This record gives sequence, structure tokens and C-alpha cells, in this order.
Amino acid sequence: MTRYSKGELSIDELQRQISIHSIEQVANKAAQLDINREIRKEIPEVIFAKGKEYADLLEIARAAVHRNSNVLISKVQPEQLLRLCKALEKRKFEVEVGKKSSTILVSGRSQHRRSATTTISGGKIGILAAGTSDIGIAEEARLMAKAMGCKTLESYDVGVAGIHRLFPALKEMISEKVGAIVVVAGMEGALASVVTSMVNIPVVGVPTSVGYGFGSDGVAALASMLQSCTLGLSVVNIDNGIGAGAFAALISNQLVQRQQQK
Repeated sequence: MTRYSKGELSIDELQRQISIHSIEQVANKAAQLDINREIRKEIPEVIFAKGKEYADLLEIARAAVHRNSNVLISKVQPEQLLRLCKALEKRKFEVEVGKKSSTILVSGRSQHRRSATTTISGGKIGILAAGTSDIGIAEEARLMAKAMGCKTLESYDVGVAGIHRLFPALKEMISEKVGAIVVVAGMEGALASVVTSMVNIPVVGVPTSVGYGFGSDGVAALASMLQSCTLGLSVVNIDNGIGAGAFAALISNQLVQRQQQK
């Protein structure tokens, strides 16, 4: 920072130096943390739990939370979920588990770091889930948006099989001036196209691995969303609620920041 203030470094070089020095090894080199991601990208650390041993997962989570205001742990194996939550709560961290979800939001603030999310005057996004089987993935998006300082309006079980349920939810989201809408749907994934055709707001489609027979495991929903003829729809990978929540929150938060700068 001293060299930057003296004009010896450009802003691009300063950012590169921060990136280089923001890698920290954890435990027995089980992972390396990008400890400045929250400052650089306004996106919190996300730990992908699937396939990790419990001891490694706990140590990675502990180290990450000590250095960031919020950390998400996604795709936690069912047999590890309750045990991990109790262990983190014992360490005085705040823990929130999404409804019907395997994702955990862990909150804890280091005295030596300032969270990037504290500078964000929260944007607002809408989150729609087609069926109750899609709620777990929708909750991933909600927790990610929350970690990024973004407010959310959720409406679940509003799929095209009973399309009348959708309209009140959309009306509320438009009235509340959400910056983006996340649409989570399995089966044929039609809800994303329907919503996109009705609003002038960016929509993020999340196909889920809900379905059976031909095109099961989310393949049909993904193909349908990618083939949508409605403009304004972006699509993430199957069951990627985390990615959808981050993308929608970035859009909404940026809108708020630009409005405040005017």
C-alpha cells in the first residue's frame, strides 16, 4: 500500500500483488485458502464439502471463518451435517442451514479483517423454486446472496404444473424492485423460460437433478433452459444454487452501488 500511495505501483499491479500474497495453507496442506476473495470479488469463501474427510472439512472451515465474515459450506454429506454444525457452534460461530439443504452458512468476524460485504448496501433478489424437491438448491442461492449482503424474496412450489401460483410471487418481486431473479426447476425446467418471458429483470436459471426416466438427473432441465427462446435468461450448471446466488447478488448489489454513486 505504501508503494501504491507513492505512485510506484499501478492499481492493476497492486491487485496482482494482493492476489499473490492471499494464499494460505491449511492444516496438512489439505487446502489453500484465497483469504482476500471477499475483498477482491465481494464473494465469500465457499467450501465444497463432498468428498472431503470430516477432520479436513472442519479445519478448513475453521480457518476460513477466522479470516472472513461469512463462509459457505456446500454439498455437505448427510452424516456430517449435524456433527459439523455442532462443532462450529461450539467454536462460537453462527451457523445457519438451508431448508431441505446440505449447505451451511457460517458467520464469524475476525478483529483483524474488514469484510467486503459490510460496504455493500444490500441489493435485493427474488428466488423461485418450481417444486418442493427444488427447495434445497434454492436455499443454496438464498444463503449465498445473504452472505453477500443481499436481501431475498423467496417463493417456493410455484412451478408450471399450477402456473396460477407464480403470478402473485412475480408481482411482489417486481413491486419490490429486485435486481435479478433466480429460478430453480427440475423435470423439464420450463419455469425459467416462463418467468423470463414475463419480466424485464435478469433471470438466472438453475436446473436441478429432479426427474426420472429419459433426461433424468437434470439433463432435460438443463437442455430446456439452454434452448430457451426467451431473452434475458442466463443458465448455470445442474444443482448450482451457489453459483446462481452469487451471480444474481453481484448484479443486484452493483445496481445499488451505482444508484448510490449518482
